Amino acid sequence: MDNIAGQNNALKWAVNISVLILVIAWLIPTVGLFVSSFRDRDQITASGWWVAPFSVELTYRTRGDADPRQEGDLWIVEGNIFESAEVAAEFTSGEAQITGFGILGREPAAYAPGEEVETRDGGMLTVNADGSYVYTSDEDPGSGPRVYFAAETPPNFTLDNYRTILTSDGMDRAFINTLTVTIPATIIPILIAAFAAYALAWMDFPGRGLLIACVVGLLVVPLQLALVPLLNLHNQIGIGQSFVGIWLAHTGFGLPLAVYLLRNYMVGLPRDIIESAKVDGATDFQIFLKIILPLSFPALASFAIFQFLWTWNDLLVAKVFLPSDEASRVMTVTIADDLLGSRGGDWGILATAAFVSIAVPLLVFFTMQRYLVRGLLAGSVK
Repeated sequence: MDNIAGQNNALKWAVNISVLILVIAWLIPTVGLFVSSFRDRDQITASGWWVAPFSVELTYRTRGDADPRQEGDLWIVEGNIFESAEVAAEFTSGEAQITGFGILGREPAAYAPGEEVETRDGGMLTVNADGSYVYTSDEDPGSGPRVYFAAETPPNFTLDNYRTILTSDGMDRAFINTLTVTIPATIIPILIAAFAAYALAWMDFPGRGLLIACVVGLLVVPLQLALVPLLNLHNQIGIGQSFVGIWLAHTGFGLPLAVYLLRNYMVGLPRDIIESAKVDGATDFQIFLKIILPLSFPALASFAIFQFLWTWNDLLVAKVFLPSDEASRVMTVTIADDLLGSRGGDWGILATAAFVSIAVPLLVFFTMQRYLVRGLLAGSVK
């Protein structure tokens, strides 16, 4: 009774847990990029994205804007440091609380709120939790001493990172270049591989088995071995470091998997349909166009997902087969060379650029993912 058809597999729970772990492992960095893309640099530096909805403790420095007044022999400066011109924009909600203050930049929260501290010029300073402060001195202090403090800052979400990315740093041009590379580099190998897969699956000719073995063998050849020879060939025929060159390079690197995947799928199609079409007088091209292609759409979509993701996220091939000038750079090259170089510490900009770069692949994947498993399992069962 253990092998009755339809009975749940005893290891089904293990499969479900494994899938859940993979989904979580993939989802966590994606959500992290999305949340970080809306945060400013200071809050990203101070805390992780998972605490973004909560207040963050940040350090600031300011000088009070209040005018001093004299009472007897003492000069007194009173005011609220949250209202000073240097930090007023950071505390618009009026709910911020001082968690500590100091008179030295290396110790911005050395003293507790309400504590009276002697400054370096001999005056006495007190900063309260609500931001109010009192400074007294025997001499005219001007605008008062420089104050360093730590405060609980409300969460700050902004679109400034997206405005910066989409209007500067060449990302708008790089986005168009990436589409220019990816779309032809996805369509061309599918067209070629579909014809080759049909021939290897349903046409008898000498050497067919050898060709299939060669296709399988090419699957394990690292593309890094072919980069320099292929670039030299492109330079000799006049298409080196151009869009045509990178289209052909991606086509060559993607064809073995495309042919292998589509051939396995087409071999599993019902033979009776094809033989009936031949009896009715249909040519191989008519069979391929009107029968094979419509039935092979899951496999075509499955490979299209892989090829689109590979070419969209490619860095190595783009650096080798495209010019280094800004007009021809794709998004991966722009992020690696420009943003990581000039904005290495600006994690908000980097997170925004990364999320913009994965937005289109995510859309393509979720649009066509229902065909992915059907295409990958092609030919595995009868």
